[in-house]
Amino acid sequence: MIPWDQGTDRALRIAVLAPISWRVPPRHYGPWELFASLLTEGLVARGHDVTLFASGDSITSAHLHSVVPHAWSEDPTIEPKVAECLHIAAVFERAAEFDIIHNGFDFLPLTYAGLTSTPMVTTIHGFSSPRIVPVYAKYNSVSSYVAISDADRHPDLEYVATIHHGIDVGSFHYQREAGSYLAFFGRIHPDKGVVEAIDVAERADIPLRIGGIIHDEGYFDQLVRPRIDGARVQYVGPVSAEDRSSFLGGAVALLHLINFDEPFGFSVVEAMACGTPVIAFDRGSMREIIQEGTTGAIVTDIASAVDAVARVGRLERQTIRSETEKHFSHARMVDDYLSVYSNLITAHQRKTSLGRRPIPRAI
Repeated sequence: MIPWDQGTDRALRIAVLAPISWRVPPRHYGPWELFASLLTEGLVARGHDVTLFASGDSITSAHLHSVVPHAWSEDPTIEPKVAECLHIAAVFERAAEFDIIHNGFDFLPLTYAGLTSTPMVTTIHGFSSPRIVPVYAKYNSVSSYVAISDADRHPDLEYVATIHHGIDVGSFHYQREAGSYLAFFGRIHPDKGVVEAIDVAERADIPLRIGGIIHDEGYFDQLVRPRIDGARVQYVGPVSAEDRSSFLGGAVALLHLINFDEPFGFSVVEAMACGTPVIAFDRGSMREIIQEGTTGAIVTDIASAVDAVARVGRLERQTIRSETEKHFSHARMVDDYLSVYSNLITAHQRKTSLGRRPIPRAI
């Protein structure tokens, strides 16, 4: 294999393993699928030979390999675990065809990592439960882990990098003037703080528009639906990619009053790309994403969130947009991953020439 680095013209052969819960890119919800799409399209645009492993209805400029015609969340005839087993196996059955495998599918593909000599990068999108950490720990030496925020690094694991997600900032339209409402955008789930957003909007005396899919029906029916009146509190349902700019850009602020340690938060960056400031609870990665007093406010409770509404309304929306372009473009994200690929492939070639299996170095 010819040594590769970012200064050469040789195209890398890259496998991107996406989840198959939703289409790539997702129609509405699907942050992992969105990441896979942005990364894949960015790599193809740089001239690399990319194969995307995703559902058959995915839209990509890369080669597409599919074991199911549709994502299982959108097709009840598909058995998720059967489809996922076949899907994960497909990339490793072709492992020898690639210079690198990029796993964006969580922990299950790690169990194949020791069965191939192809270097593998795993983006860890967060930990759904502490019970999955032992899998990551076991395969720490055979897959190179990337954290999506410093806040989400687990102390029992080693990482080759922290790479914040990027978005296609150009697809989000900057809105110089805010509208007259506050916005909530995300899963309708206790973790995401929908009720807290309603409380803040009520106390600030500003209407609230809620966008997102319902992930917890009981929470929605018991605590959210009774407070929806269609005027002061509106539920607009899932927000498509085409409508996201107008929904987020028209808001005075996005309320991101999370009740868990958010690993990243696409909605936060998407709002800021429109020029809309974000008010967030001080959990997880929020201090890495939001610049206090420049792109939003980090708060600790409902009262401080209410106080922040007037404050962030005076922030310069063009500056919010500019800071987002600077720090959260998908071009920057692709650059960062190409650096990781280069380091791992070079290490793999060096160790292979010495007859030893490469062991990723943590930094």
